[in-house]
Amino acid sequence: MALIDINVPSPGESISEVRISQWMVADGDVVEKDQVIAEIDSDKATLELSAEAEGKIALLAEADATVNVGDVVARIDTSVKVEKKAKAPEVAAKAGKLSPTSAPAGKAAAEAQATPVAKALMSDKGISPEKLKGSGPNGRITKSDVEAYIAGGVDASGTLMNGWGGTRDSQRARLSTLRKKVGERLVAVKNQTAMLTTFNEVDMSAVMALRNAYKDQFKETHGIGLGFMSFFTKAVTEALRQFPNVNAQIDGEDIVTFDHADIGIAVSSPKGLMVPVLRNAERMSLAEIERGIKELAIKARDAKLSIDEMTGGTFTITNGGVFGSMLSTPIINPPQSAILGMHNIVERPVALDGQVVIRPVMYLALSYDHRIIDGKESVSFLMAVKQMIEDPQKLVFGGKDPGQVLLGL
Repeated sequence: MALIDINVPSPGESISEVRISQWMVADGDVVEKDQVIAEIDSDKATLELSAEAEGKIALLAEADATVNVGDVVARIDTSVKVEKKAKAPEVAAKAGKLSPTSAPAGKAAAEAQATPVAKALMSDKGISPEKLKGSGPNGRITKSDVEAYIAGGVDASGTLMNGWGGTRDSQRARLSTLRKKVGERLVAVKNQTAMLTTFNEVDMSAVMALRNAYKDQFKETHGIGLGFMSFFTKAVTEALRQFPNVNAQIDGEDIVTFDHADIGIAVSSPKGLMVPVLRNAERMSLAEIERGIKELAIKARDAKLSIDEMTGGTFTITNGGVFGSMLSTPIINPPQSAILGMHNIVERPVALDGQVVIRPVMYLALSYDHRIIDGKESVSFLMAVKQMIEDPQKLVFGGKDPGQVLLGL
């Protein structure tokens, strides 16, 4: 009998312990190689633990237990093999149809197209996979699909789902290690920085007209859709070049400045808000920015972000507008010194040349650490972003008008 130990992997540097969020298999199950057997939480990320071989598994730690990196939490007996399922009968030659046992039931077929984590969640919540539409590769149902369905509150038949609707029950769940750590960091920001927020509004007419005129050609050329986030990211990198303190950090009694812009992009994930980082965004084209954001958002949705992809940013952009937010005061993502908040676009009456006109307007908010960034710098930075969005040509000429560049001004 050959036994293989399953050890807790290290989620990243400086992390010595993790929590077993949940086991995806039961003690004594026969598992396949690379099958996901558990989810583990750390203060930086949630990772999946996979079987290293085929065989019968013995669980050596309880769910919700805190264990050290490197601990043996499961053991696989490789002498036990997975029983191979027989293939479905072929179509009867004469009858021209499948036998009753050859056509898989709709539920079974849907379950086969779900990730292990999604299957476990559907089982726990009593949700039929037939009611879900998968967003993963080849229509595979992911955990985020199930959570989105649960968040809807009503099933496909219009029936109010269990867990909401007139009962006096309540549920208690332990905070994930990641959520707990995020909370501690946010409280620390409020207590340890001199955080202020300055606001402005931006007329989105020019960017919207440019996008509408070229979005089809852009997608055909670059294979990616053209959104507003790439314009704002490009504007931010140009504004950071003009106002380097907004891109700096405090380390003890020192100010650390950077000759690059690693932009954190806040994206929604099943585990909450994540902030993966676009490295050297100041050197990227709009297409490269859009492609980078899409790749990071997919990884966040599928819980595939690495520690390196979520650390080391110099500035962050968050877009509450996609959820309908009109205005907010975003919290700085430490150890950074500033964060830009984007919001929804609403047609508003605007005074222009003595006339009241309707324009698509977005409110912007810049939260900053007043210890390192003066009020003049923060307001000027936000004005620079505003001017580049309202006149996209300035994105190409370093924040200046083309005429200024031509004249060397």
